[in-house]
Amino acid sequence: MASTDLLLCPIEPVLAKVAEELPAGGDFLFEPKWDGFRAIIFRSAREVLIQSRDGKSLDRYFPDLHEVFLEHLPTGCVLDGEIVIATPGGLDFDALQQRIHPAASRIARLASETPASFVAFDLLALEGRELMSHPQGERRLLLEALLATAEPPLHLTPMTIDRSLALRWLQDFEGAGLDGVIAKPIDQPYLPGKRAMLKVKHVRTADCVVAGFRWHKSGRDAVGSLLLGLYDERDVLHHVGMTSSFDMATRKALARELEPLRERALEGHPWVGWEQTEGQNDAQRMPGARSRWSAGKNLSWEPLRIERVCEVKYDHLQRDRFRHATVFLRWRFDKPPRECRYDQLESTPPYELAHVFRPVSADR
Repeated sequence: MASTDLLLCPIEPVLAKVAEELPAGGDFLFEPKWDGFRAIIFRSAREVLIQSRDGKSLDRYFPDLHEVFLEHLPTGCVLDGEIVIATPGGLDFDALQQRIHPAASRIARLASETPASFVAFDLLALEGRELMSHPQGERRLLLEALLATAEPPLHLTPMTIDRSLALRWLQDFEGAGLDGVIAKPIDQPYLPGKRAMLKVKHVRTADCVVAGFRWHKSGRDAVGSLLLGLYDERDVLHHVGMTSSFDMATRKALARELEPLRERALEGHPWVGWEQTEGQNDAQRMPGARSRWSAGKNLSWEPLRIERVCEVKYDHLQRDRFRHATVFLRWRFDKPPRECRYDQLESTPPYELAHVFRPVSADR
């Protein structure tokens, strides 16, 4: 692969499958799992291309990083990594999402106010030479040499072969906004589009109010997702996320099961006024608010009487909402909705992001 051809070669990133625990046997490299935008960086003789996970260009959204790559990366290299926004309080995914905006002036202002960083964790080409067929361990050594003198906002992700240290990372780094640990087979080549790595994420459960639902895209005889709520210390019910992990038979059964709870559901429903509060402050989070992220999506929802409680599995809380979709576990007919509160959720001790970028322990 010649360096002049790099920008003509989009690459599907290698993916990870979920594991319950870090592998105890075999040869693995362990790395923190960053919570940002996956990106592959192509540096040709004259240009830089920042490719998203789904093959689109991210360059216009991160002009600050574009210039860093152009100045500090050598011609003919391709890096795989994560775009993040680092703050004194840890990674800020909400601030990262603000970058995906149609207005160039808004992007320029945010690039100045909340500059992005790039955390590299793989090297796919160097000096125009393809490295994806090389073992992971070899690629890591070459990546370390390439970024030996790198300075912020360009970072090399920490790596260890010590499982006990990786377990400490799994526990400690969450307080800086990271959401797990990745295990990579040391002898494995880079396998585009394949789930060839393992990821271990934090798993917790919560009891949530089921305050509404959305119809499935197939029609109004199947539930697409359940809308979840938690009460705060002022007894205000906030929309905290959704759960949608159902097969089609279950979706249709849910539509029938929840039908009685739709009757008179709007009478006194705590989210009935979301349309009037759209665009105001976050005193109460509600479903259905339009944003630039929801363009083209049907965000209409059906309220339910506040009577049902379910237990869900979640991995990460982003401020006061579940970061990802949760997994439905069971109904909790024994628990009243008013007991579904934020104070049931586990508190994560803060951890300085600087210690993640430059770990105190250098054990390998």
